[in-house]
Amino acid sequence: MADKGNDPAAIWQTMIGEMEKGFNSFANQAMTSPEFSKAMNQVGGATAGAQKQLGELMEKYLLAMNLPSRAQLVGMAERLQNIEGQLNEIKALLHQVHHNSLAQEGGSGTPRPPRTKRPPSEGEPK
Repeated sequence: MADKGNDPAAIWQTMIGEMEKGFNSFANQAMTSPEFSKAMNQVGGATAGAQKQLGELMEKYLLAMNLPSRAQLVGMAERLQNIEGQLNEIKALLHQVHHNSLAQEGGSGTPRPPRTKRPPSEGEPK
């Protein structure tokens, strides 16, 4: 095995470790200063403002292109979900009514008289 003093990987590892320690101490000192927090607050505010302006610009662009905006698509999706829920309720009620009518026809309900009345023939009076 090679000496640790002559091993390039060990020298590289030591150098990177020292650089990391220096950077961490510098970053910790910078983050504790009020100027750093003020600057980060301003950057966050600017980012939020730019994002809001971009959203407004995109909405105007979509309106000009006659395309729906994200808010309009979300509204349509909510309405469609509401309609699908109502259709499912109607479907369940129709199945229930159909099941009940089948049970009455073939079940032990009151017997229905046979249908014997026929339409009049051509020569018979009405």
